[in-house]
Amino acid sequence: MADWTLYEVFVRSKHGLNHKHVGSVHAADAQMALENARELYTRRSEGVSLWVVPAEQITASAGDEKEPFFDPADDKVYRHASFYKLPPEVDQM
Repeated sequence: MADWTLYEVFVRSKHGLNHKHVGSVHAADAQMALENARELYTRRSEGVSLWVVPAEQITASAGDEKEPFFDPADDKVYRHASFYKLPPEVDQM
């Protein structure tokens, strides 16, 4: 068990559209990680879909780079859809 891989677990709930990170499991392979995640995180039928991802495959931004990394690009107006005309059928934007 000492050489098992750490997997991050994401669950999509019955009423949700997005997968949400719920925790981690250790497993020998991806199939075992799915089974362990199912037992740990969906025992009460909370989810309809599971993702398991090896933790070493996740790349994250650094907390100290928050300002420059997420600073909006105000000089790129095409990124802001405020000047597009939407058709009347599109009422959810």
